[in-house]
Formats: sequence, C-alpha cells, structure tokens
Amino acid sequence: MNAAARRVAWVTGGGSGIGRALALRLAREGWVVAISARRTELLQETAGLAKGSIHAFPLDVTDTAAVRVTAERIESQFGPLQLAVLNAGMGEFVKLDNFHATTFAAHMQVNYLGVVNGIEAVLPTLRRRHDGHIVIVASVAGYRGVPRAAAYGPTKAALINLAESLRFDLEREGIQISICNPGFVDTPMTAGNRFPMPFLMQVEDAAEVLYHGIMQQKFEIAFPRRFVLLLKIFRCLPYALYFPLMRKFAGIRSHHHE
Repeated sequence: MNAAARRVAWVTGGGSGIGRALALRLAREGWVVAISARRTELLQETAGLAKGSIHAFPLDVTDTAAVRVTAERIESQFGPLQLAVLNAGMGEFVKLDNFHATTFAAHMQVNYLGVVNGIEAVLPTLRRRHDGHIVIVASVAGYRGVPRAAAYGPTKAALINLAESLRFDLEREGIQISICNPGFVDTPMTAGNRFPMPFLMQVEDAAEVLYHGIMQQKFEIAFPRRFVLLLKIFRCLPYALYFPLMRKFAGIRSHHHE
C-alpha cells in the first residue's frame, strides 16, 4: 500500500456494529472512509462522529449495478481505493417452526452475493494498479454447522471458501484478500440473542483486532482468540464427538425416540 498517497477505504455495513467501529478507527489513522448501508440515518450519524473523514454512500448491497456505481463514485470523489471491507450482513436464527425458503434466500442475497457484488465493483481498479486489499467479514459460524444458524452459517461458510479460492488468483496480481471471522460481538445484530454468548467482545475491541489484522495483511483475522481456538478444535472432530459436544456447549438436550 502506498503510504504517500491518500488512503481511501470503503466499508459496507458501516452504519453500525463492527463496520461503524472500524470506520472510526480508520478515520483516526487518517484514512478517508466511505461507508455504505441501507439506513441513511445511521450512516449520517456515523459520518457525524468523524466529520470530514467519514462519508456516507447509502446503498443496498444486493443491487449489483448500484454497488458498481457506488464504487465508481467513491473513486471519482476521493481517488483510488486501497481497502474494501465488505461487512454488510444479516442474521436470523431459524427454528423448524419458522423454516422458510425466503429467509434462506435473503441471507444468501445479502451475506454472500452482497460481498460478491462488492468484489466485482472494486476488482477492475485494483487489478489495474496491482494493489489494494479486500477484506470479507464472515463469522466463526462458517467453520461448522451450529444450532439454529441454518440460514446464516452456510453463507459465512461460503464466504470463507470464496476468500480461500480467490486468494490464489489475487495474490498473483498484487491484491491482498483477508477473511474476518468474528465470534460474538456486542452489536445491534447480537442484541436480540436470548442465549448465553461466550467470550462476548465489545465492538471497539473487535474493531481494534480487525484493524491490526488488516494492517498486518493477515489472511484470517479471527477473534476472540479462546473462542476461535475452541471452535477450530470442534471443526476437526469426527461427527460422533462433534454433535454431542456441541449440544452440551449450546445447552441443547437431545431427544431419543423409543
């Protein structure tokens, strides 16, 4: 990354949560930050916290053409993008009583295809310059199937696979790609959770870890460390061990039919 040039970042899902906290962290370091989300009032509120450094670009990431136009507007206004943090997402827990295909489709449109739209939008300029950094925000829920994450988890697993797959081609062109896998972070998305959230992190702490991971150009930026380590061990277990351990960890009683 050319430190002499004005550093320009784009953060989707920048109106709240980790996206907002990261935008503020980047602004403190002198970055010009464009933030996007659907809710204009949240974007303006965030931009108001760092006037002159953070700029609102309202956007629905599921609109492929609009994402492309927004990326072009940001570059024409501020100069070449060095960093794109594709963080916009949704999360809804699924029980058998509310199992609807539309819920799954919405998660895939926002969480997965919203990121793909962002990559398509920034790729041409990054390839021309053989420089830049794409950060995809997924989740530790993408490591392995976890209770009630049937709509959310597969989109995050897809993002992890996407980042791994793209790295082979991107690194040959001088473009960095990172995958961020947070655990439980105290954000509006987790505020409605009615279950224990082990190792819950404050959003500013999460943004700090993410910021340093980006600066160090790590491929995977995952936190909190102990929770990630536990889930990575779970990921290696055979099913015969994994399912009973996860049931116990999540406090789920198994039902046996006689």
